[in-house]
Amino acid sequence: MDDTTRERREAAMRELTEQRDNYRKKEGISKGRRGLVIVNTGNGKGKTTAALGLMMRAHGRGLKTRMFQFLKHDTAKFGEHRSLDALGLPYEGLGDGWTWRSKDLENSAELAAHGWTLARAAIESGEYDLIVLDEFTYPLKYGWVPWAEVEAVLRARDPALHVVITGRGALPELVELADTVSEITPVKHAYQAGIGGQQGIEY
Repeated sequence: MDDTTRERREAAMRELTEQRDNYRKKEGISKGRRGLVIVNTGNGKGKTTAALGLMMRAHGRGLKTRMFQFLKHDTAKFGEHRSLDALGLPYEGLGDGWTWRSKDLENSAELAAHGWTLARAAIESGEYDLIVLDEFTYPLKYGWVPWAEVEAVLRARDPALHVVITGRGALPELVELADTVSEITPVKHAYQAGIGGQQGIEY
């Protein structure tokens, strides 16, 4: 073992020992299921990936899940769609692709509004335990879907229903409402080094 690794290990062991010795379980933590609003935002990679991980975890626990993708079109067959098909997990593509490629932004807005109608019906149906609204921050940010309506639906939902919302630029009002918010910050991305999207990684 080199000196740098040895010093790093010794420092870590001291810190971990102190943390262990000082650990006290926080009092007042609720038990049982309580539906959460979870937001994955920020400019870094991994927002949808994290939501898919939650879907997989929930499915493993016997929870009924569904995903609505607000930008990807209904014929998309990326890696996640193939996996969701294999697991038998429902999802829907509701958009016409990335907005910067859209040939008709008014149509994009209409598709988003229609997608919200479908997602709202699923939220209000009581049939699901976890619903993912993928890239939903964009319709909210662009004013394609009214925040006041979304807020009312989220507040009135079944108290055991988890709702996960992903995308850059989450509205401050959404961040305020949410129970858990993760902002993914880019440190490095392969694209900056001229490396294009990789099958099985980006799509």
